[in-house]
Amino acid sequence: MKVAEYLHRVTQFRSIADLWGAHVAQMGRYGFDRLLYGYTLFKTETSLGDPDDFVVLSNHSPEYLKGYISDGLYSDAPMLRWALDNEGVASWRIAQDMAAQGLLDPRAQATFDFNMRMGVRAGYTISFHSATQRFKGAIALAARPESSQDAVEDIWAEHGQDIVLMNNVAHLKILTLPYEAPNRVLTKRQREVLQWVGDGKTIQDIALLMGLTNATIEKHLRLARANLSVETTAQAVLKASLHNQMYSVGG
Repeated sequence: MKVAEYLHRVTQFRSIADLWGAHVAQMGRYGFDRLLYGYTLFKTETSLGDPDDFVVLSNHSPEYLKGYISDGLYSDAPMLRWALDNEGVASWRIAQDMAAQGLLDPRAQATFDFNMRMGVRAGYTISFHSATQRFKGAIALAARPESSQDAVEDIWAEHGQDIVLMNNVAHLKILTLPYEAPNRVLTKRQREVLQWVGDGKTIQDIALLMGLTNATIEKHLRLARANLSVETTAQAVLKASLHNQMYSVGG
């Protein structure tokens, strides 16, 4: 698919699932058959925030994702460390050269070795522009296991600018779409109640507007807080808003 045609398609998607499927297929045409995209809205100087709050999209195997994400290897990955300190594009030759020169600390080396065993050897990382210090987003493009970094560099020399453009547009589109993390999906009623809270309505106001009792409204708010793993209703409104789960068209 030509770049212009793909970008036009990206702007039309209404769900992350549809967009991600198309993006995986498009990157595969350039030889990048496994992608790992993620962003956090809760970054601090010392942490990326709660991993359960990350927006993560990937077509890597469950085995890889368990080791890399669930078991926490990502936090010591050389290219992730690069992405946290930089914006733009970086070849995985950075990590390969550091490993060859013995410059990786033991934890970073363990993550590097895990990637080698899993066939995640050659590729590129794109670190997206961060509008605030609390935000960080990036995507790792892994080439096919049999590909060398030299082969990837040849691909990048010919198509790198187009690949960066497509990933940036896909990233910006993802930020506009509702993201419902596993086990953190709000019901229609919970969304509606949070929307009214966001509009400044009291429990009594919302009960009257929705034709429900105060106790029922409080129950919906309690369940919304539980689903979003937050302590206060204000935090629930913020998190739901940041993940586009409020005021969503057709939501």
